[in-house]
Amino acid sequence: MLHHLLAARAAAGHPIRVALVGAGKFGSMFLSQVPTTPGLEVAAVVDLDPERGRAACRAVGWDEARVAATRFTDDAPAAIAGDDVEVVIEATGSPVAGIVHARAAFAAGKHVVMVNVEADALCGPLLAEEARRAGTVYSLAYGDQPALTAELVDWARSCGFRVVAAGKGTKYLPLYHGVTPDDVWGHYGLSAADAQAAGMNPQMFNSFLDGTKSAIEMAAIANACELDVPEGGLLFPPCGADDLPHVLRPRTEGGVLERAGMVEVVSSLERDGRPVARDLRWGVYAVFEAPNDYAAACFRQYGLRTDASGRYAAMYKPYHLIGLELNVSVLSAALRGEATGQPRAFRGDVAAVAKRALRAGETLDGEGGYTVWGRLTPARTSLAAGVLPIGLAHRVRLLRDVPEGVMLRYADVETLAGPAAEARRAMETHYAPAATEAAD
Repeated sequence: MLHHLLAARAAAGHPIRVALVGAGKFGSMFLSQVPTTPGLEVAAVVDLDPERGRAACRAVGWDEARVAATRFTDDAPAAIAGDDVEVVIEATGSPVAGIVHARAAFAAGKHVVMVNVEADALCGPLLAEEARRAGTVYSLAYGDQPALTAELVDWARSCGFRVVAAGKGTKYLPLYHGVTPDDVWGHYGLSAADAQAAGMNPQMFNSFLDGTKSAIEMAAIANACELDVPEGGLLFPPCGADDLPHVLRPRTEGGVLERAGMVEVVSSLERDGRPVARDLRWGVYAVFEAPNDYAAACFRQYGLRTDASGRYAAMYKPYHLIGLELNVSVLSAALRGEATGQPRAFRGDVAAVAKRALRAGETLDGEGGYTVWGRLTPARTSLAAGVLPIGLAHRVRLLRDVPEGVMLRYADVETLAGPAAEARRAMETHYAPAATEAAD
């Protein structure tokens, strides 16, 4: 058990020491658990504003002795390379920073827990392969929905079940794809003034609403669990916990899936805005199939909700606790040398799609902004069409007009440069043959 392994490290006077890069909400939630986890220590907190890191530690209840024993810095490379660091938590939310920091950690022989799912969706398969070559662990972040979904998928497969669908819940209506930071707060039941007073970032919150974050997280799950993604993007079917086996089965069986083995997000709202009964807005799920009549009978005998055939059932977790659960990833990497989910293939990608008619000369503003939203697409489609991933659709100028609802392509924007673009090109080159074979 992880806790017993950690207790042994604590008793030996050899705690797991972490560098946290990014002291935002997720990072702060992790920091709040450190004082009550003997054997786990934070060697360094890295933030663009080191005082923000100190303030975060004090805000979550650290005493002054613990604050004084921790380094607060804006020098990520130095912190990552520190001899007293075993695990690096990348929680910046910036794809560019995430890729740079992960590679620095691999070079220094450090494990990486990638909270930054934006970086994972952009280049995760490549980063995971680089970590394996370096003999380190690259892990999705437990507490976030992709890692929790991967855990359910692993459970089902380890039990001998075929996974039919996996994913998460969210609040969704089709009109949300066009929402911008100017009108996001009304959909959350907040005023702009109240949100500003609470320090809430409208572009970040809008990325959850307009479908981008869901696409990013489903790409992470598809790549970690080697599941397929819908050809036309996520469907977001309204569905409560009790209806998962009925809705999330193949169309040939009466469900909404193109075929078995897909990722999908279920909506907590009916299309007319009414709430779904027993919604899964905060949770994750996996739908699986009984491999034989005996197993199907056991489903019935032990009270599992199934579809009408009795062969499809679901397991779900109704909530996720974000950074409060992140210790599981840190301990798993350091004590077991295991990831709580990591990319094993390049199956899903996230394309930048025009929120409105865009004009040549405009500058894209990335995830959750005014110009584009992210649509989940099969990686083979993305590679074949030269689609611009959402992770690179930030601060880049358009060379031509793009109609509303159309996926952008590399040819539509000025030439991309920098470490994230270079890493992405390397990944595309590496996975292009596999994508071509999948298309055939």
